[in-house]
Amino acid sequence: MQALGPWRSTKAPLSAALADAVRAALLDGRVRAGSELPAERRLAAALGVSRGTVTAALDRLRDAGWVRTRHGSASTVQLPAVAAQRIAPLSATGEAGDLIDLRRAVPAAPQEVYLEATRRAVERVGPLLAEHGEPGPGITELRTAIAARYSREGTATRPEQILVTNGARAALTLLAAHFRPRVAVVEIPTYFDALRALRAPGTRLVGCRVTTPGWDLDQLQDAFAAARGNLAYLVPDFHNPTGALMSPDARRTVSRLATEHQVTLVVDETMRDLDLGDRPVPTPRMRGALLIGSTSKSIWGGLRIGWIRASASLIRKLQAHPLAGLLSPPPMQQLVAAELLGDLEPLLIRRRHELRQQRDHLSNLLVTAGEDRWHFTLPPGGLALWLRLTTTLADTVVERAGRNGVALAAGPRFAADATLLHHLRVPYTPPHHVLDQIAAVLDDAC
Repeated sequence: MQALGPWRSTKAPLSAALADAVRAALLDGRVRAGSELPAERRLAAALGVSRGTVTAALDRLRDAGWVRTRHGSASTVQLPAVAAQRIAPLSATGEAGDLIDLRRAVPAAPQEVYLEATRRAVERVGPLLAEHGEPGPGITELRTAIAARYSREGTATRPEQILVTNGARAALTLLAAHFRPRVAVVEIPTYFDALRALRAPGTRLVGCRVTTPGWDLDQLQDAFAAARGNLAYLVPDFHNPTGALMSPDARRTVSRLATEHQVTLVVDETMRDLDLGDRPVPTPRMRGALLIGSTSKSIWGGLRIGWIRASASLIRKLQAHPLAGLLSPPPMQQLVAAELLGDLEPLLIRRRHELRQQRDHLSNLLVTAGEDRWHFTLPPGGLALWLRLTTTLADTVVERAGRNGVALAAGPRFAADATLLHHLRVPYTPPHHVLDQIAAVLDDAC
C-alpha cells in the first residue's frame, strides 16, 4: 500500500482519491501493469477505509479501463485502451500530474503496434544473442530496412551507407565531433537540442531566419559564406519548431551554396514522415547532403534509434570515431526498430490523420480566440503551431500559463542568438479536450 503514497491528503471524496492514487501509481511505475490487487475486504482493511469506498474506487477505475476484473479472479491494473492508442504522452495531457507539459513536442508510443513488434523481435532474437553484442554500425537487418526506405523514395542507398545511432541527437553529436567545425550555419529558430550538440565543441553559430512560410534565402547566402569550409545544420522537412517545408527551388539554392562555399550540409529529416497534407508526397532531397533520420517523431522517442545516411567511406570513418560506440543503441532495440520499419505506413497514416485533425482544431480555437494577440500560419506538417505574440512577451505568457497548469517553450529557447522574444511553440499532440484547455489558458495568459 506504500505504492499509493499519501493519497488521503486530497480534499476529494475518498473513493475518487483512491482511484486517482491507483492510476497515478500505475503511471509512475510504482505499480506494474498486470499486477493483481488484493481482495476488496483485505484492501479496505489495509487502507483503513470501508469496503464500500474500495468498491466505489474500483468501479471508477473499471469503467475507465484502468482495472480489469474477471469472474472468480482477482482484479488487475492495466493501461486503458485509449492510453494504448494515444499520440500525446500522458505528461502532455495532465494525466501524469497537475501539469500539461508541452515543453517537448513528442508522441507517445503506439503501444499495440510497438508491443507486437517487440514480441516478434523476441521470438527471433536467438541468432542476435549468439553474437558478441558489441557496438557496430548497426545490425544488418535494420541498416537494410533503412536503406530500402531511402531507395523507395528515390535516393538509392546501400546498407553500408547507414550508421545506426542512439537517436538523432547522437547522430548530430557524432558528426559534430568528427568534423569539429569552427563555424556552423543553423536556422533561427531551430531544434534546441541541436544547438547544444553543436555548441559543445565551441563552434560559433551563424543563423538564418525561418518562418512558417519559408527560409530567408539572402540570410542563407550570407550564413553559408561566413561558414565557408565548415558545416550547416538544416531541418527542411516540416521544420522544428515552425513546421515549414522548404520548396524545391530553395533546396536547389542550398545545394548550390553548399558546393560554392565548400560547406558540409547536414539535413535533419526527423520530421519528414509528418506530412499532414491530404496526399503526402516526399519532397526531393538535397544533393550531396548528409542525412540524419530517427524514429522519435514517427514512432516513439523512447525507442532511441537514429541514423546517418552518407557515403560508405564516411560511414567507416564515423564508425571508427571513439564516440561511435558510446552513441550506438542496444542490438535488441535495433531489432524492434527493424520490425516497426518493415510495416510503418499503416501507423503513419493513422497518426497523420489524427494530427491533422488536432492541428486544425487548435488552429480554429486560436483564430476564434482572436488573432489580435497572436499571428500564425497553418503549418503543412510537424507537431506544433509557431505563434508570434503581438501584445505580450513569450516568457510572460509561459510564466502565466505555468501558473494555470500548462508548461510551454518560449521562442528564445529555439534561437542561437536568444532572439524571438515574442514567439511561442504550441504542440497539437494532445486530444481535443486538452487542446480546448490549452487554448483557454493561452487566452487568459495573453
